[in-house]
Order: sequence, then structure tokens, then C-alpha cells
Amino acid sequence: MTASPTVRRRRIARELRHLRERAGMTLDVAARQLDMSKSNLSRIENAQIGIKPRDVRAALALYQVTGADAEALVEIARGAQQRGWWQNYSDVLPEWFEFYVGLEAEAATLRTYEAEAVPGLFQTEAYAREIYRLTAGEEGLERKVAARLHRQSVLRRESPVQMSVVLNEAVLLRPVGTPTVMADQLTHISRVAQLPNVTIQILPFMAGGHPAMSTPYVVLHFADAADNAVVYLDNLTMGLALEGAEHVRGYTLVHERLCRLALTPADSLARLEDASRYFA
Repeated sequence: MTASPTVRRRRIARELRHLRERAGMTLDVAARQLDMSKSNLSRIENAQIGIKPRDVRAALALYQVTGADAEALVEIARGAQQRGWWQNYSDVLPEWFEFYVGLEAEAATLRTYEAEAVPGLFQTEAYAREIYRLTAGEEGLERKVAARLHRQSVLRRESPVQMSVVLNEAVLLRPVGTPTVMADQLTHISRVAQLPNVTIQILPFMAGGHPAMSTPYVVLHFADAADNAVVYLDNLTMGLALEGAEHVRGYTLVHERLCRLALTPADSLARLEDASRYFA
């Protein structure tokens, strides 16, 4: 798995904050010693901006971290300086969504619920094009579609992401594009559902009310225990990453509840096939 600079930046930010606090230094004191503004150091510690390896080395010296521990952190900082493939699409991807794609690129597991549209990782090219036309217009359309298709490599890489996906039944029945586009899209989901690393469940209308009625979500976990799990929420104009353990635990419990309310994977596959015939 290619290391994501986004994940590396989060880790170095967390480590620097922890080391500063362990050294008993306030942001003001540390920033003055490092010859930077308090606001810049705060933004570094919150992973809002990156930090150069030489500045990491200076911070580690200030916090009295030496030897192998220091070198390991400097190496992480070097990794955070690399460019992710998604940065080649910065002309069409907003910064807040680039951040999510950087997390997704290294996630070991994804748990997600979608209420209205097929998740981006499962979209066909034609369906993705129609979604972008509906939500964002024609500007940069083809590059946006290309970026979305590139994201899907996480499903089939050497160590593929493990996905648990709950789809509202409305996703299958709301026409997006022509009947052919929808039929092909539903057939594609059925194929993806047969990957060993993907579990798809349909939440039928008859399940009634459920705890995720207010928002779709993605819960991301990473293979390295040093990288905290994240809950990601977004809308048309912004994204929100929740890193607190209470948020991750809460959304994980919600996902488990949805999985119990939803059809089994086998019954969900049958429902997908029925819906595909509707558009044929």
C-alpha cells in the first residue's frame, strides 16, 4: 500500500503536539523557541498545514527527543512532503475533499451509509458523469470523473480496503441518467459486491426509521494503530473530519445497527438484481 502523505501529516501533527505537552511547553513558548508564530505551530499540530523535516528535527531537539525515535519521526515528515496522486486534480477537487481522498487512499477499512447516491468507489463512469452534472455542472467534468475512477483502485490493490456498505433502497430506485446508465450501474454494484473485501447491504424502506436518517457518513480505520480512526461527513461545499474516540465509537454503533436492520448480503444481491431488471 502506498503511504498517503495526508495520513503521515496527521501522524506527525499528533506526535508533535503530544511531545510538546509532555515537555510541559505552551504553544507560545514552543513557537518562540522554534522561531515561528503561535498560529503556525497550532496549524501544524492540527494537521492544517505541513511541516518540513528540518523543522521537525528542530522541534524534536527542543522537546529532547533523540536517536531512533527522532529519526523515525523525521522520516514520517519526509513522507508527508510527498505528493499524492489526488493532488494532480487540485484544479477540480476542493481542498477539503482532497483531505478525505488522502485518508481513503490508506484506509484499511471503510464503513459507510449512503442515502441517495451510489458511493463514489462503486460508481460507473457514466453514473459519475451524471452525478457531477446534477450537483456541480459541466465545469471540469471529465477531470472530476477521472479522479473518481482513480479512487476506486483501493478496492483492488494488493491489500484492498475492507468495505462494509449500507445503501438506502432509494439509491437503487432513483433514476440517475438514462435507464441504461442505471441498469449498468446496478449491475456494476452487483459485481463489486462479490469481491471478497466488500460487503453491501440494502436498507429497505420497510425497515422504517433508523439512526442515520440525518446524514450519510464514512468511518475510516487504518492498518497502523498509530493512525487514529476518523469519521468523515460532507455536503456540497464542505467536509468535516471527526477524530475523537467518542465520534468513532458512536458512528460505529450506528453502522452496526444499520447492518442489523438491512437485508443480508445475499438478499441484498437479489434486491440489486431485481432493481436492475426494472431499468433494463
